[in-house]
Amino acid sequence: ESLHDTIKMVSNYADLIIMRHFLEGAAKYASEVTEIPIINAGDGANQHPSQTMLDLYSIRRTQGGLEDLTITMVGDLRFGRTVHSLIEGMNYFHPHFIFVSPDMLALPAEYRDYCDEHHIPTEYSHELTPEIIAQTDILYMTRIQRERFTDDEDYEAVKDSFILRAEMLRPAKETMRVLHPLPRVNEIAMDVDRTKYAYYFTQAQNGLYVREALICRALNIPVTE
Repeated sequence: ESLHDTIKMVSNYADLIIMRHFLEGAAKYASEVTEIPIINAGDGANQHPSQTMLDLYSIRRTQGGLEDLTITMVGDLRFGRTVHSLIEGMNYFHPHFIFVSPDMLALPAEYRDYCDEHHIPTEYSHELTPEIIAQTDILYMTRIQRERFTDDEDYEAVKDSFILRAEMLRPAKETMRVLHPLPRVNEIAMDVDRTKYAYYFTQAQNGLYVREALICRALNIPVTE
């Protein structure tokens, strides 16, 4: 069955479709063939809007606001749709981005251009140094995604590029927090979980509330305190 037909059929049975799809642009296409709301839960390596909404909420909860923060993004910046969406989401709040990745997984040119066009200060590094950690407000870790590689040797070459350990957080600000869209593989060591900087499990819990709110908004259901 074609994607067109699947969306048309499911639209007969549902008031809303939450859609994760391997093709970039699939959710946008779905919104064009049905009149019921579509929530994009991730389309390929493109975007993950609902993740960004909970990330923005988590950042605001931990930092007291969203303005003028230094956000360091580490790992798979090429295929990481959560990274791509957060860049666009933070654009409105005068961020400073530091992008840390191996060459093979560097931020795509379109997002580098996006930062340039919107005058967002950026830095690029192949190492997560103490100097970078010291100036960071939000350390956003991502996993190296095996499913994005067609060559196992390429994956093996980069899979352990960045592993965050508790001892590496010694230079961190008191208010710095570590986020991760989860699941993790080995890019955050278990000893980080016991530090005050670990926020990723609370971040995931925040996703429950934010996504409930998104569903209510899409269905015009009033949200009360």
